Amino acid sequence: MDSATMICNGLGCGVSRLQLPHRRSWDVLKRAGGVSHLPFLSSRASSIVNGGIEYNFPMFNVPASYSHRANSSVIVMNRNHPQNVDLPRYYSKKEKKPFPIPILELRRAARQRIKDAKGKPRKPVPPPRNGMLVWRLIPVAYEVMNARIMLINNLKKLLKVVPVQACKHCNEIHVGPTGHPFKSCRGLRSDTRHGMHDWTKATVEDIFVPMEAFHLFDRLGKRIPHAERFSTPRVPAIVELCVQAGVDLPDLPTKRRRKPVIRIGKSEIIDANEDDLPDPKPNKFKKPILDEIPDSDVVPPANPEETARLSEGTLEAWETLRRGAQKLMRMYSVRVCGYCPELHIGPSGHKAQNCGAYKHQQRNGQHGWQTAVLDDLIPPRYVWHVPESAPELQRELRNFYGQAPAVVELCVQGGAKVPDQYKPTMRLDVGIPTNLKEAEMVV
Repeated sequence: MDSATMICNGLGCGVSRLQLPHRRSWDVLKRAGGVSHLPFLSSRASSIVNGGIEYNFPMFNVPASYSHRANSSVIVMNRNHPQNVDLPRYYSKKEKKPFPIPILELRRAARQRIKDAKGKPRKPVPPPRNGMLVWRLIPVAYEVMNARIMLINNLKKLLKVVPVQACKHCNEIHVGPTGHPFKSCRGLRSDTRHGMHDWTKATVEDIFVPMEAFHLFDRLGKRIPHAERFSTPRVPAIVELCVQAGVDLPDLPTKRRRKPVIRIGKSEIIDANEDDLPDPKPNKFKKPILDEIPDSDVVPPANPEETARLSEGTLEAWETLRRGAQKLMRMYSVRVCGYCPELHIGPSGHKAQNCGAYKHQQRNGQHGWQTAVLDDLIPPRYVWHVPESAPELQRELRNFYGQAPAVVELCVQGGAKVPDQYKPTMRLDVGIPTNLKEAEMVV
């Protein structure tokens, strides 16, 4: 039987190898009724779109969870995650960050909301916009708070056994006994070093980047003016998000309302009278907060088995932190400057004129606030993945190596299993040539 072979390994289409009989052979089988048991036959042509290119396959439709093999003529391998994915684009400091949702779509959605609400009674403002807490997210806030501290404590222990290098002049790091050989330094006087890095020992702050924000006593109060930028305390942004979501910390007092606020205008509110309410009860969702281990009391793991268990726990804390922070950001507003990494936890950004990004003189130092994404709150800090077959990276084979967040790469080298969601960027299925001659032969 004549067959056409299609190989789309690495294109992210979900099929690694597929062999199909000729179209005329399918017509003969369909007329004979001998293929009625095959669930993937269809009267229409199916298509796979990848990178803007559409691949059409006549009379063939593979379900998402179907795998069939008959007489070794049809082989279908499904993948939940694509094999290879490009890394997030690097934005120059001279560019403004793109909006998560384009402005045109936001305006279109706002006009549609106004049109739908015309002639209908006004609905009450839901929490947290009315000053109340979202009760179902309070346990999530405590979980995120403890996951952050657990992640920091575990990273301190892992750094005792897994070496990590950091560049003295830029923000690149590398997990390994020696730094990578790539000429990618953009730091001070990098041209005199021809882009080479100057490596030193990394710290926890290099792997888990601390992002700070102003602490707000009242998240619905007035915006912080420029004159109060030094008198307002700054705390880690994740901690401020958890505090606004319901975590009670004695060092960070915040205003808790028991009645929705009364809105006078678009930006004017007054608090409702709470004198008729009984005394507040203790928070039933309150959980104990973990303590951060001092650097002098850090004890490294004793053996490789303990290191592997610690790496698995670190990965679990990392995923819990990101997953919980994503849930909180859907309800509690987080703002980021489009020109610099400044964060603000609240419905509107502060007025401090401390933006020093490109052409800040034209904006008088004011920030360009926009909705933040998860990577703005918790930067993943991508590093090069060191494959097991090649313990040392080679400069000529750079295009064959993948990357992963620094926390993930550190845990993988510590003995943890690679999570499925990070496999596409790590390029685990790509064969690494042994020398430059083999690399030049790759198509």
